[in-house]
Amino acid sequence: MFRNLRLSIFIYYFLTVFVFLTILHYFLVVIQTQNLLLLGVVMVCFITLSGVFISKLAIDPLQEHVRNLQNLSKETLHELNLPITTIMTNSHMLKNNTQDEKTLKRIARIESACTMLQQRYNELDYMIKTQSRQEMKESFDLDTLLLERVKFFQAIYPHVVFELDLEKTQLFNDKIGLSKVIDNIIHNGIKYSQNNTIISLKLDNFTLSIQDFGCGMDEVELLRIFDNYYQSNENMQGFGIGLAMVKRFCDAHNIKLSFKSKPNYGTTVLLKF
Repeated sequence: MFRNLRLSIFIYYFLTVFVFLTILHYFLVVIQTQNLLLLGVVMVCFITLSGVFISKLAIDPLQEHVRNLQNLSKETLHELNLPITTIMTNSHMLKNNTQDEKTLKRIARIESACTMLQQRYNELDYMIKTQSRQEMKESFDLDTLLLERVKFFQAIYPHVVFELDLEKTQLFNDKIGLSKVIDNIIHNGIKYSQNNTIISLKLDNFTLSIQDFGCGMDEVELLRIFDNYYQSNENMQGFGIGLAMVKRFCDAHNIKLSFKSKPNYGTTVLLKF
């Protein structure tokens, strides 16, 4: 598709330049016009029309391609909802009808995996809506959201201890986007705290503090943490884009983001709303 698009734009651009030079030659050499105003008007009209056609030639196929991708995403999202709901409903029914400990553990793992699928479903739905520029803000309790995210991570990392000190706080913001931000920060704290499994969350006076006691960072690393694809430890899994996404979200939603870190003492992330 894009190869043909490049070829079409090149051919049209080549023909446009050729016609432009031909018209210019006709006015200046053949009829030897002295009316520069008329020549200027003709040239401006020709360039304007050429620009319109070239932009249409370039943009229309891309718009159609993006539209098809959005439709595919929406259809996929719709089709995912039914199997996720079916798995969750039947796992709850099985749990209520069995007392076997091994079976209950297996059902719990199924439910945990299904919860993760539900999270990806919500994120895909969020991405589609944000690309459509739909307003995503709503009123919610930040302390309740934090408890939900901690519960989510406890199911995945049962060895991690979360210390919570949460003041009742209501926000009007993008709840799903903020949830992704919190997940990124907590996950980084867990990932870089292999020798210390404590994550501390404190919410007070519209300021959220998420602290880990892991490897920490020096001043040079702190200057680079928002760069795409940067990871302070290359042995860690991931793509190094999480904190860049966190910063973009905070900048877009008027959230003051700051980091405090020291090697071997851990990192504290502050979000001031």
